[in-house]
Amino acid sequence: MSLSGEEYAPPKYAQIVTAIRNKIADGTYPPGSQLPSETQLIREFAVSRPTVVRALQVLQLRGFIDREHGKGSYVKAAPPVAEDDFSRPARAVLDRAEAVQGGSVVEAGACPAPAGVAAALALPEGTPVVMRRVLLSDGTELCELITFWCPIELAEGTDLGKAVPLSAGIRQHMQAVKGLRLDHVTERLAARHPSREERELLGLEATAAVLGVVARVFAANRLVMLIEVALPGVLHELEDTYAL
Repeated sequence: MSLSGEEYAPPKYAQIVTAIRNKIADGTYPPGSQLPSETQLIREFAVSRPTVVRALQVLQLRGFIDREHGKGSYVKAAPPVAEDDFSRPARAVLDRAEAVQGGSVVEAGACPAPAGVAAALALPEGTPVVMRRVLLSDGTELCELITFWCPIELAEGTDLGKAVPLSAGIRQHMQAVKGLRLDHVTERLAARHPSREERELLGLEATAAVLGVVARVFAANRLVMLIEVALPGVLHELEDTYAL
């Protein structure tokens, strides 16, 4: 059976990001101009509000637009030439606010570290760590399963162990609460079949393909967090732009 190109299309929020970036580049939305309202974008792209909000947040994070509460979104005077935020899954995960991304906390709290997690964090197997598992939706489909692992002492005082969607990105939250500045990520991506838990939570078939991301997050050259992301293959593709 042949598969159509639509089955490998980027997630809807990424398509909106690309469309708006193209309009900024060709002058349809010149520097300083106001973008259409969220309601107008919902109608234009036939998507949900969380999908539009997520796209606008990506554009803001990458420096293409400014957003003013109650006023709207405006094109910056000199939009940068940079890679798409969704081409770096772990960075997107660290910067997104779960509460406005259709995030649902599946599980959160202290638990014994599995062998692989303990080894990555240089802890004895079974050492208590804080685990946070979040399921994201693009408004119509479940599109990401994210699991965070963090040593107890670093998570203490934060909301990582609470079963409530975060109103700020984890990077911003950790810096505000702990004064911890996350400075770099080592990320590994691999195509694989989903685990039993991933199949159940994402509604996938056993033979489905997922893009598995394992990211090690560092602060001052110290490993402080491990992130695992499962991306359904039919909903995601990675794109990057870089200088030669």
